[in-house]
Amino acid sequence: MHILKRILTGFCIVLLAAYISLIAYAYWPTGIEEVPARTLAGPNDRFIAVNGLELRYQTFGEAVPGKPSLVLIHGFANSLQSFRKLAPLLQKHFHVVTLDLPGFGLSAKPVDYTYTNANQGRTIGSFIRKLGLEKVVIGGHSLGGAIAVHIAVKEPGITGLLLINPGIINTGVPAITQYLPFPFQRLSAKQFGDRAFREQFLKLSFIRPEVVTDEVMDNLMLATRSEGFLSGSTAMMGFYEEATEYELLKDLSVPTLILWGARDRNKTPEELAQLRAGIRDHRVVEVAESGHYVHEEGAIESADGLIRNYDLWQ
Repeated sequence: MHILKRILTGFCIVLLAAYISLIAYAYWPTGIEEVPARTLAGPNDRFIAVNGLELRYQTFGEAVPGKPSLVLIHGFANSLQSFRKLAPLLQKHFHVVTLDLPGFGLSAKPVDYTYTNANQGRTIGSFIRKLGLEKVVIGGHSLGGAIAVHIAVKEPGITGLLLINPGIINTGVPAITQYLPFPFQRLSAKQFGDRAFREQFLKLSFIRPEVVTDEVMDNLMLATRSEGFLSGSTAMMGFYEEATEYELLKDLSVPTLILWGARDRNKTPEELAQLRAGIRDHRVVEVAESGHYVHEEGAIESADGLIRNYDLWQ
């Protein structure tokens, strides 16, 4: 009995030491100096204050009467750079607007912000109104697709919806993350701030990982150098949501185009079929040799598909 007690005590001491080590690592300085986002901006970047948050965005093509505005929302741990290939191919048919969600890219990363899909949708709705956009088609990839559904259902003035391998039925985030104790949220934020991890993680979603070039990573990692990255990302990692947007699909009243990378390793043909079953007015463009990031791997095919179905939003 005495030996068992000593073993148990030793085990508890090891666990405590490991836990303290995790805390120390989580809060150990990264060596990355965080600077105001505007100092990292490129020549095509614009900034606008929305509900007290500064958001970065870019535009492609002219905003003229009768021309739809296509607002594109990126996925988790990404930024507007994700649309660098697709957006220029669409500017003759759409006034394209890409933006960084709060918490990502060079947009503000507040600690006291509610990082839920519904609230992100409300913020983007305010962004659309502040820019004075009309005849808006809202589009989103992965997490951005789930947020786009909230906007399409709840915001006035939306005339169409574009879903790009959306995280509506399956978010891909393990449910256990909602139970992770301190300091695992900060550890996750710090991990996503590591270039090597981020590059490896991203490439897993590509059929052709060579698409993820050094230039792509340079642009993507700007977020880690922007003011508030670590504290804001830590706060964001504390928000876990189950995929509930499927329930909203019955309330969709705008025509929807689903752009689907057929070789997505995490999204099956059955998920696409379920998505189609939940949307009344829709069309599908499948790109055969693309994965989760179909708009990057198959940018030309994706643009052709959108242009072929342009009448859907006329």
